[in-house]
Amino acid sequence: MRATSRPARRGPSASRCGWWGPELNNIHARRRPRRFAVAASRRGPAGPADPAEAGEVRRRAALARLALCVAIAPASSLVFAADAFAADAFEGDPFKSHPWPDMRREFLGRRARVAFDARVGVLGPAFAEDPMNVPISVRVDPTLGRVAEIVVLVDRNPIRKVLSYEPVLALPALAFRFKLEQASPVRAAARLADGRWVVGGTWVDSAGGGCTVAGASRNDGTWSRTLGEVSGKLFTTAPGASRLRVKIMHPMDTGLVAGIPAFYLNRLTLRDGDDRELARLQGFEPLSENPVFSFDFATPPRGGVHIVGTDNNGNRIRSRVQ
Repeated sequence: MRATSRPARRGPSASRCGWWGPELNNIHARRRPRRFAVAASRRGPAGPADPAEAGEVRRRAALARLALCVAIAPASSLVFAADAFAADAFEGDPFKSHPWPDMRREFLGRRARVAFDARVGVLGPAFAEDPMNVPISVRVDPTLGRVAEIVVLVDRNPIRKVLSYEPVLALPALAFRFKLEQASPVRAAARLADGRWVVGGTWVDSAGGGCTVAGASRNDGTWSRTLGEVSGKLFTTAPGASRLRVKIMHPMDTGLVAGIPAFYLNRLTLRDGDDRELARLQGFEPLSENPVFSFDFATPPRGGVHIVGTDNNGNRIRSRVQ
């Protein structure tokens, strides 16, 4: 039989090495990385290795998405949101005072129901010529119902709470003097029997400085000789009604003057001749030096008025006004 010679079958590597030589292998070796590069490009670009750089990339992407949302949002919805925020920022305060929302939470309660009403009348001077003695009178209209407490607040004073008054058997009306540090809204918040707060106020302009200056009796040293002295008078204001005006000698230091600590009347109670409680008052540093108070009663107190009080150092005050 005739023998035929065929070239032996060679595998791919054999044919490339044996027949075409090593040069073809070099060509294929150079092409292989290109294949892998194409495959890698199909998978998408690799993320940054540095974590800080990765965070910056994510931040820029989020900002881009936000800008796109704002760009496509209806203009009317943006205006409505801005108006709603502006209307809510002051919680309905007619004075548009920035401290008011925090004051409401601090002094009236975080969940307090608050309404502004002109029936809580607050009268004061348009301009306080003497910022250490600013006269204020508060009167709550009877149509609001029974008043459990009246709180007087001054937005721009360093010590904002002036007093708290509970007219137990007295009328919901009070007059007094206080110190004013700068022009500010002066408010009276009346807590009604059902727990609601009704707020009224007035604006008092002033050159200021009333809370950070020592009083006259402190400067001349006479306060220690007159401390706790009380003078007062009961008189008729209308048929069947009466008013008690009382002055208590006390320096009423705010504690905001260097070297002079806070020293002020903090509690005052009024009782009639039968020892019935007529009213309670809690005072704070902004009350004026040698404070003067006026209390109104629907009927004259029987047996006169007994005045009992203390200051924050424990000094006692006792007096009787007929």
